[in-house]
Amino acid sequence: MNIHEYQAKEILSTFGAPVPRGRPAFSVEEAVAAAEGLGGPVWVVKAQIHAGGRGKAGGVKVCRSIDEVRTTAAELLGKTLVTPQTGPQGRQVRKLLVEEGLDITRELYLSCLVDREHSRIAFIASASGGMDIEEVAARDPEAIFTIGIDPAAGYSPYVGRAIAAALGLKGDLAKQCTRLVGSLYRAFTEKDMSLLEINPLVVTAEEQLVCLDAKVNFDDNGLIRHPEVVELRDPEEEDPREREAARYGLSYIALEGNIGCMVNGAGLAMATMDIIKLHGGEPANFLDVGGGATTEKVAAAFKIITSDANVQAILVNIFGGIMRCDIIAEGVVAAVRETGLKVPLVVRLEGTNVDKGKAILDQSGLDIIAADDLDEAAEKAVAAASASNTDAATGA
Repeated sequence: MNIHEYQAKEILSTFGAPVPRGRPAFSVEEAVAAAEGLGGPVWVVKAQIHAGGRGKAGGVKVCRSIDEVRTTAAELLGKTLVTPQTGPQGRQVRKLLVEEGLDITRELYLSCLVDREHSRIAFIASASGGMDIEEVAARDPEAIFTIGIDPAAGYSPYVGRAIAAALGLKGDLAKQCTRLVGSLYRAFTEKDMSLLEINPLVVTAEEQLVCLDAKVNFDDNGLIRHPEVVELRDPEEEDPREREAARYGLSYIALEGNIGCMVNGAGLAMATMDIIKLHGGEPANFLDVGGGATTEKVAAAFKIITSDANVQAILVNIFGGIMRCDIIAEGVVAAVRETGLKVPLVVRLEGTNVDKGKAILDQSGLDIIAADDLDEAAEKAVAAASASNTDAATGA
């Protein structure tokens, strides 16, 4: 789960992390009132969307008068920002953050994430922060410093001191960095975050470290412990299909391909998407129906897939362990009949009650392309999508 920058900063401030004074605004009038309340002479008006790269897309503006704040707020609210993280469709700006302007002398980078390879939390730091951090990482990997925290030992101040040294901070700034890293670690662990990124972390002319930006993602599996975090969810920033999937307890992520996927198990879903690409296709989604899905859930999953206009073929790949193949088959048949499916459907079933599942599909009278293994299923799905695309292009 993602939250907005202003929400992330509110959380970090409760853990003692230094953030600029700022106020959220949902209208031009609120933006002006926020600027007047903060006092001048410089303000920064930031678009609030769940995507990075806002600065380069024109979503962050420095204003030097109240009139300029008013004009900028009017320009940003309702605007669609297109960044590398939004995709070509962009995101509409519905919220703003108005902050005090700071006199900045240095921009640094600091983040905290779950290092799954080493089964620990890791901090990543760079003395080259700001909007071009991705280019820095690609061009000069040695400019990126990483330090993991041993879960058996937990956090110790030496981690903060090591990060301060990597950032080139000395004296009081090094002490501030040590305190800051400790605050971020506590926020990360106590709130069950999966990512905490400060870009940039700045040094001001007054020799103060300040979190100028903040991006926070939470582990969905930990949200049951944090109702206060769940309240921060912004449905308008989420894909409607992903919201619908969550309502049925399904794991769905929209992608940009044309082959819809319905699979049980995250690992099998990833393998299915990989083999689709191996055969020259592009998956339109990740969709895991889980190990205990009902006919209702399967039908819901099918409708979510078909709501994507880019889908030109669907591949259902089920290995029945806990999940029974006949339940999947019943759900597929019910969904196809209800939605009136107009794209090719490839189904591969294996495992518990596989013969019953295949019989249900065979006796349904529906035009279903059967496959006996995953390789064959992917090959047939890619071919079907290609043929469907050709028919659409020729008007056949």
